[in-house]
Amino acid sequence: MDGFIELLTKLVIEAGIDRAHIYCKHSLELPGYFRPNKKWDFIVVVDCQLVAALEAKSQVGPSFGNNFNNRTEEAMGSALDVWTAFREQAFGSAVRPWIGYMFLLEDCAASTKSVGVKEPHFKVFPEFRNSSYAKRYELFCRRLVLEKHYDCSAFLMSNPEKGVNGDYSEPARDLTFQSFANSLVARVAAFSGRIKKL
Repeated sequence: MDGFIELLTKLVIEAGIDRAHIYCKHSLELPGYFRPNKKWDFIVVVDCQLVAALEAKSQVGPSFGNNFNNRTEEAMGSALDVWTAFREQAFGSAVRPWIGYMFLLEDCAASTKSVGVKEPHFKVFPEFRNSSYAKRYELFCRRLVLEKHYDCSAFLMSNPEKGVNGDYSEPARDLTFQSFANSLVARVAAFSGRIKKL
């Protein structure tokens, strides 16, 4: 994910944010409400104001089932924690930060084949029945935004052989890296413009 973070850093700088306000290697902890803090993968802090934060996660087999549950619970928990901390004014201002979630999944037979579900008491939602883990991650990333847990999300796939050369695919047109980057850049550009007017 480092390549994506580096590209986002360049885009945020071009949008008017000084490099000194962008953190992607160190000082990535933000206060939480249900825990003391959480380490994000990329944050922008200007004049004691949280402008943006994003989580970049990936999964390479073999335990797609267990990891899927862990990743989804982690992402939902992080969203609840950061927005509750924001409500409690943990980030120094009432200006709403941009929060993003980017996920990269290994493109392989195990992640793209249909997987069954267990329904001992109640039926699962039909879109999950016989879906692959890739499809489930796509639905998850889309619903994180639909339910306003994150401002934007990207879902990418890559296989180990081609991924080292930067090759990846985007299974869903509404979850592309370009859309994700555009959303982040628009927010930081608006913030940068607001600072310049003050």
